[in-house]
Amino acid sequence: MRHDPASAAVIVMLRGLKMYGMSQAVSDLIEQGAPAFEAAVPILSQLLKAEVAEREVRSIAYQIKAARFPAYKDLAGYDFASSEVNEALVRQLHRGDFINGADNVVLIGGPGTGKTHIATALGVQAVEHHRKKVRFFSTVDLVNALEQEKTMNKAGQLAERLLRLDLVILDELLDNA
Repeated sequence: MRHDPASAAVIVMLRGLKMYGMSQAVSDLIEQGAPAFEAAVPILSQLLKAEVAEREVRSIAYQIKAARFPAYKDLAGYDFASSEVNEALVRQLHRGDFINGADNVVLIGGPGTGKTHIATALGVQAVEHHRKKVRFFSTVDLVNALEQEKTMNKAGQLAERLLRLDLVILDELLDNA
């Protein structure tokens, strides 16, 4: 048996897709040095790359939906020029290091200053580029869900689900009405 990086990559992709039976069969075919298999490796590799990409797209779409953002927002749609927001700081937060450090971020400003837009953009970035699990809540909705859970004698279930997330975004913490 000779070491073939393309065949080894196929095995890695199969294992990554949790296709352990096929991974073992490919290993056996490599050991046998089957010429028909060697000819099929490029096609198999392309098919597996397509499957990996499709699963990634579906996973991101699912996580975006599960986050329950009020709307899809990213920083490309934010007008820093007409805002007093510190663009450098927002872009630093956009890298997501605060999530790994378990740091809190509090966005403070009056109505219409873009707090929700920025918070959503940070959450979307966390899902799409850092593969984080995120949940967006209006604070009122979160409090109502906790109260409803309490009245149904199921207190603590929502808190347990929130513990499994990487980022929780609370919007409209204070009501200025």
